Amino acid sequence: MPTPFLASAPIRRLTLRDLTACADLSQDRGWPREEHKWGFLLTAGKGYGIDDPDGGLVAACTVTEYGTREHPALAAIGMVLVAERHARQGVGRRLMRHIVSALGTVPLTLHATPFGRPLYEELGFKVTGGAEMVRGRFVPGGPEPRTATRAATAEDLPAILRLDEEVFGADRTHIVTRLPAFADQLRVAEEDGRITGYAAAWPNMDTHVVGPLIARDTETAKALIGSLAARTDRPLRTDIDVRHEELLAWVKERGLSRVAPNAVMTCGITELPGDWTRRFAPLTVAAG
Repeated sequence: MPTPFLASAPIRRLTLRDLTACADLSQDRGWPREEHKWGFLLTAGKGYGIDDPDGGLVAACTVTEYGTREHPALAAIGMVLVAERHARQGVGRRLMRHIVSALGTVPLTLHATPFGRPLYEELGFKVTGGAEMVRGRFVPGGPEPRTATRAATAEDLPAILRLDEEVFGADRTHIVTRLPAFADQLRVAEEDGRITGYAAAWPNMDTHVVGPLIARDTETAKALIGSLAARTDRPLRTDIDVRHEELLAWVKERGLSRVAPNAVMTCGITELPGDWTRRFAPLTVAAG
């Protein structure tokens, strides 16, 4: 049963001043600290948390909204964490109910671990898909890709934004325009002067995370991953939509191994907007 404090403690907006407390909370639950990712989510989206009277945070989560500020088309919930000492006392349920209520009629999505899935189902979320996290050192091999890739430039931004909104199904300008500063690499695939895909690789602890990954087809996605891998000495990590079976098989042949599955869940919509056939991996599962 929750203590009186946990049942009534205010839920407040988090800011970058809470970055260390968020990273401490991740570490408390056995997650990597991921300060770079937390910083991105707290500035590109919104953070919510409950303060612990003894210092730090009892619980936290992030919300990333897409579409217009006045009428969001989609909101992604992520980084839902409760400190170990306060676990199994209803804190996560209270925080999630607050977020769902605050977002009203906005369609919601999240990636759920098997542990978190029952809570989300209780709140009305349904499984509508899946993603598989893979990680490892990329081993080049096989035929040379036929798709040309290159580093993105500032002049590419309008075309990337158009492609991204078409494929994602909602405006992500506030995400995409942050990628040059957030990521170590941002590359595009091109054919006859037209951008057919793009991908970023951003630093996360000892890895480079590949995401977002948007591509015309699987061969283009392979070319983008291979080009990113060729320019880093870190292991790669990414979360690939399980419907992209060919790409999943290919990255495993190239040295990446399955780490964990996540259920893609939605509330208020039966499936995510956009074109999943060209949406291979998210920026991060925390941002949908």
